[in-house]
Amino acid sequence: MASKSPGPSYVVWGYELDSYGPLDLPTLVSWVKNERVMADTWIFVVKEGAWKRALDIFELQLFFWAGSGGQPLKPAIGEENGLNPRNLRRLRILAGMTDDQLDRFCQFTELLRVPQRATIVKQGDRGDAMYLVLQGDLRVRMNVAGTETILATLTAGDFFGDISLFDYGPRSADVMAESTALLLRLSASRFSDMARNAPDLATPFLVAIGRTLTARIRMANKHRSEAVQFARVME
Repeated sequence: MASKSPGPSYVVWGYELDSYGPLDLPTLVSWVKNERVMADTWIFVVKEGAWKRALDIFELQLFFWAGSGGQPLKPAIGEENGLNPRNLRRLRILAGMTDDQLDRFCQFTELLRVPQRATIVKQGDRGDAMYLVLQGDLRVRMNVAGTETILATLTAGDFFGDISLFDYGPRSADVMAESTALLLRLSASRFSDMARNAPDLATPFLVAIGRTLTARIRMANKHRSEAVQFARVME
């Protein structure tokens, strides 16, 4: 017996301040591909009874990655989608998860292949996701008063944008691909879903982020203390 396709379950709020629908998912996806629906278009998701930006709807996230030339791949659910979840244990932030936890964690993420010289996030833009570096080298830079400063180089195992999981504030720096890179993207909306529906994943993940941030703060305090001591010696 053939399975039925999902019925109309989305309503699009157009730029003309009018609504369109209800639409089924295939029609909505075609509108995204034809750029009739953009990342910031508001869509009413009937099954959730809520309005969301198109970019925040999981079924549509594959079709958006703003302006940097990156190619979004399928959600990183397993080897058939280009990623063996077990390999993620090489990342320190995920090292404590079991195989089952890694499998389920991947269901909240998407895999991105980034071409060389692509801008992944731009200073000043609204933050809405964090990224884990699986392969490649990235450059973190900040522009202050027209002067560019390189802050760090990120390699496999590093992550950035974690503050965006809690705060939709502006990005503090640009992050660019020095080479072709493979990233795992976790959006703030999907992390909220994880915290609500899979706390056994969100809790160890948050603890790992906290440990890394603590190490960064301690290192920054050490450097600050050394700078103060050096300044006093030079007085």
